Amino acid sequence: MAALAAQALPREAFAQAGYPDRPIRLIVPFPPGGAFDTIGRPWAERIKPYLGTVVIENIGGAGGGVGAAQASRARPDGYTLLLGGATTHVTEALLKTKPTYDPLKDLESISPVAVTAFAIAVHPSVPAKGLKELVAHIKANPGKLSYGSAGHGSLNHLAGELFKIRAGITDFPHVPYRGAGPGLTDLLAGQIPALVPAMTNIVLEHHKAGKLKVLAVTHGKRLAAAPELPTAVEQGYPDLVAPNFIGVYAPTGVPKEIVDRISAANLKLLAEKSYQELLISGTFELEPPLSPAQYKRFVEDDITRWRPIVSAMGIKID
Repeated sequence: MAALAAQALPREAFAQAGYPDRPIRLIVPFPPGGAFDTIGRPWAERIKPYLGTVVIENIGGAGGGVGAAQASRARPDGYTLLLGGATTHVTEALLKTKPTYDPLKDLESISPVAVTAFAIAVHPSVPAKGLKELVAHIKANPGKLSYGSAGHGSLNHLAGELFKIRAGITDFPHVPYRGAGPGLTDLLAGQIPALVPAMTNIVLEHHKAGKLKVLAVTHGKRLAAAPELPTAVEQGYPDLVAPNFIGVYAPTGVPKEIVDRISAANLKLLAEKSYQELLISGTFELEPPLSPAQYKRFVEDDITRWRPIVSAMGIKID
């Protein structure tokens, strides 16, 4: 009965003049150590002067779906937030026949934080310095090459399949891993010839050390942290752009004044030069300052962009 009574209250009933008056929980829908966690922990620490104490809770599983689903069902009072993005929204909206939550209806888009790009990387033994050479090598060696990703239906996987479609190659099978880490280990060991990992400092360091070759990044422009790496766009694939946007979300129903409060706090943090440098040094790209309404449209547009691509791929994960 108490739960039903709480649900019956208007949105404004959850709003408090002193918000926040206790710690805020930020659900990071992946285990520690990944790109989301790498962004989430400094965000929680640096947002404190503007929003108060934020406590990280890592809830991994189902490519971010488990944590995002829990966030979508939390009480809409502003004390449970989600660090979500393309991987929690595109996958759930387009790849599942029975989604556990509706990312556009059950989650409120509040504010962007950063963008990560994916890399198309190969083992040093692969005789290719760019995507055109890689495509030629795949076609000249049918049945001999494959590529790995962070898992079936992951955004890495979609980026890899998009590359295949645009390059006109079919004999380049996908090998799903339980996360990018194991895939990277196998790439470095030569167990797999190619990988589509998220672009991180670790990937960049291995590239610079000659342990792997990053042939392209799937971003619309070169990365500020690695301007030497060409984009797929530059190499003749104008729509091979697959950024993974990361931002702050909340369960639908959070009062507008609280949404605006969180958004304003995040925009203040994003305006800090030192925080911008921290993101860039981590190979992340900065997001433009968007209002909640603008960010919602941005998320909707990205899902719309992926819809026909995913339909052409015929990929389902349940």
